[in-house]
Amino acid sequence: MPNSKYFSLLLFFAASFLASPSLNGQSTRPDAEKKLAHDIYKEFIEIQSGFTTGSTTPVAEAAAARLKAAGFSESDIFLGGANPRKANLVVRYRGTGKLKPILLLAHIDVVEAKREDWSMDPFQLNERDGYFYGRGTGDDKAQAAIWIANLIQYKKEGFKPDRDIIVALTADEEGGGPFNGVDWLIANHRDSIDAEFCLNEGGWGEMINGKHVANYLQVAEKYVVNFRFEVRNKGGHSSLPVADNAIYHLAGGLQRLSQFGFPLKTNEVTKPYFQQMANIEPGPLKQDLAAVAQGSQEAMQRVAATSAAFNATLRTTCVATLLEGGHAMNALPQLAAATVNCRVLPEDSADYVLTTLREVVADDQVSVKPLGQPEPGPVSPLRPDVLDAARRATESHWHGVPVVPNMVMGATDGKRLRMSGIPTYGIQGIFIDRDDVRFHGRDERIMIDSFYEGQSFLFDLVKLLAKPN
Repeated sequence: MPNSKYFSLLLFFAASFLASPSLNGQSTRPDAEKKLAHDIYKEFIEIQSGFTTGSTTPVAEAAAARLKAAGFSESDIFLGGANPRKANLVVRYRGTGKLKPILLLAHIDVVEAKREDWSMDPFQLNERDGYFYGRGTGDDKAQAAIWIANLIQYKKEGFKPDRDIIVALTADEEGGGPFNGVDWLIANHRDSIDAEFCLNEGGWGEMINGKHVANYLQVAEKYVVNFRFEVRNKGGHSSLPVADNAIYHLAGGLQRLSQFGFPLKTNEVTKPYFQQMANIEPGPLKQDLAAVAQGSQEAMQRVAATSAAFNATLRTTCVATLLEGGHAMNALPQLAAATVNCRVLPEDSADYVLTTLREVVADDQVSVKPLGQPEPGPVSPLRPDVLDAARRATESHWHGVPVVPNMVMGATDGKRLRMSGIPTYGIQGIFIDRDDVRFHGRDERIMIDSFYEGQSFLFDLVKLLAKPN
């Protein structure tokens, strides 16, 4: 979609923002609904579902048990996957059929977490100082729990949507590979998740110094390319060191990579994003953000230096994430290798990244090879109905906070759905401080209040989209 169309839609909604009616919403749901969401959340967090050390099947089974107890029929609940340990859950809440279904997606696998790395047990839902702590609290079991709790409430209320509401809780978004739940469902049970569009993770709310500044609607994302840097040589006895050391070759290449930055630029999504952020951001950064939207390289350099998130939005990034090497303490290494994880802008090709990395490493002893055959996904169109519903639900919960379409710096299963023809929008209404994003890291957490506000926001948003006025 050309830039001009994104700008036109954003200007239209910015101009109509204050004039449009808002919902008579509430910041959180009633206590009984909050307790249900909390209990499901706690149950999900405390099931270890890491890629290698856990299983998504017990999470999917726990969700199915909750749904059956709430009166959902067996015929509307599906459990299955590519592996007995990698089950997915799909449940359908039936509407009138007037409109094509909406798909609500969340993944129930998590990044691995070691107890010794954390200040608490990562697989317990810990509540401290106004935060929920635990692996998956933000990525992505909060949204998974909210989808299930809200679906149960719709049934309890007797809500009659114009379209079926499908919830899919899926395996191995973090691990990918042959057990990825979305890939498996598309290939084997497309009819169970086929929808007009999907809501997913990838768009969160952003706070700065405790102030809610923007609620993101993710329409695009980077794609992942992993590379293996590898050095092999004959090795030898450690008492006879030589300059031709596999570890030194690898270290030199990684050091050069650490000092390199891919070109800074904007695209059809990030250009209007930075213009929108210029309207929100206070202080001297405001002018630089506006200049970024106009293509200023000098402004891009300054903005990228202020924030890891802005830097990652403006360029392809590559970083070393895993190391291996050597075979004995008293032997010269015969192998030294690293995995380099790249998050690539949709417009940059994997071949371009590979060629660039080889030039940066500048050492013919270091082999650089891609792992897998990645490909970018398309951008979801800015549907007026989705953008308007997101704006209305946001206004009812956080008066004056704009909805800002964005490109997420990481990667989600939304790419797979977009490639299969299902436009996907990342939106959660769970607000996170810009400087405290702990996904995939130590002591992952989200604010307790933000979890319950997200529950209420998504409850209203889905109702608006499932039964348009």
